[in-house]
Amino acid sequence: MEDDLSCVVCYDLYKDPVLIDCDHSFCRSCITQYWEQVVTAPCPVCRQEASSRTLRPFHILADIVETFVKSEKAGEIRQECSLHKKQLKLFCQTDNQLICISCMISKDHQNHEVLPVEEAAEEFKDKLKTLMKLILDKQQECNTVQSDYEKTFTHIQRQCVNTEKQIQADFEKLHQFLHEEERIVLEDLKLEKEKKIQEMKERIAKITEEISSLSVTLQDIKQELREQDNVKFLKRFQDIQKSVKQPLPEPQKVYPLINVGKYIGSLQYRLWKKMLTVINTAPVTLDPNTANPYLLLSEDLSTVQNTDKWQQLPDNPERFDPCVSVLGSEGFTSGKHSWAIEVGNKTEWTLGVATESINRKGDIVLTPGDGYWTVVLRDGNEYMACEKSRKHLELTVKPRKIRVCLDYEGGKVSFYNSEHKTHIYTFTGTFTEKLYPYFSPFLTDGGKNTEPLKICPWRVTIQEDKDLIPSSR
Repeated sequence: MEDDLSCVVCYDLYKDPVLIDCDHSFCRSCITQYWEQVVTAPCPVCRQEASSRTLRPFHILADIVETFVKSEKAGEIRQECSLHKKQLKLFCQTDNQLICISCMISKDHQNHEVLPVEEAAEEFKDKLKTLMKLILDKQQECNTVQSDYEKTFTHIQRQCVNTEKQIQADFEKLHQFLHEEERIVLEDLKLEKEKKIQEMKERIAKITEEISSLSVTLQDIKQELREQDNVKFLKRFQDIQKSVKQPLPEPQKVYPLINVGKYIGSLQYRLWKKMLTVINTAPVTLDPNTANPYLLLSEDLSTVQNTDKWQQLPDNPERFDPCVSVLGSEGFTSGKHSWAIEVGNKTEWTLGVATESINRKGDIVLTPGDGYWTVVLRDGNEYMACEKSRKHLELTVKPRKIRVCLDYEGGKVSFYNSEHKTHIYTFTGTFTEKLYPYFSPFLTDGGKNTEPLKICPWRVTIQEDKDLIPSSR
């Protein structure tokens, strides 16, 4: 036992035991002094170079050494049986205590399992070694989990930074749109104001001229009314009457006011409608926490591509590995839903829906019984529905866009050629779990199948007095 609890450097019992990268243990002072004499940091036992000179305290080993020392001291103090004053050479396994020869033949230990001290000690040492190995294995497991935690911590920080940038970019796009619309509306208002003001200036100038003319005529009439000579008055009356316009002009009571309702009335609603025509909205988005590390997702989470380049991502339970697959971020437990995927000229892909409880680690089986309702393309022209026994599908036209339609209550998952509006296949069954959209761009096939899968955005059209009508582009 003492050999097992001794440092290989000083050959003495461990003092402040520590672990290095290769998991060999030494006294802290021994390994420190040993490394001070060398340039690198090799292990004195296996010669493996340590990546760093970090020393991990081995508290469990320290406790074992302390217990051993205490037991040795106790043995030194009490080597004789307190009852018979004879040497303690036996160990009663039944009562778990040291005894002497007289104790063994006494009534207290009759028919008990008794071993010589040496055999009992060796047996307990073996148990302690086994326990020590279990503890070391558990510690190694904890170290691995700790490393995974640290990587996940870094990944969470990176996720937050990237997501924040994407949010800011999306809002900046909306801000730019709104600022541009604001500029256009204000510019239209300014143009109408200038037009209406110019029109009113012209009307004011014209009415002012008419008022001035009427004032002159009015003065002439007043002058004639003061004429005392009736003969002169009558001679000029006809001329005066002709000089006054008949009939007198009527002022135009037209007020070209600003059409306030045109600019403010339902402004937010009109902007919202226009926003729908310029902003692409995907019916579903991809969940990066489920994506296989070989898959690259676009920033807006609408495109997935197999890059054949492994990314350092947390191996969380939701993530597919090794299958190059990814789920949609939103699941469905009711209703009817559909989304279209652009597959282009890809030679292989898998599309459909999957239950929340599917197996995502190791090889997966694409059947409804295993939680997958999918259609696949293999080898460029082989289309199959993944029933319990795969059904080959004869398609006259190679689809470039596939529409997946889920009717949860109806128990149907249907696939269509989105461009030609032709039916491909329909699964029927009963759904009891939440279903998620399922995507796999599959293997790159030596560079022949590197095109991404793209979720087609909704294009929203609005008809007067009707609801929004979504259609997929």
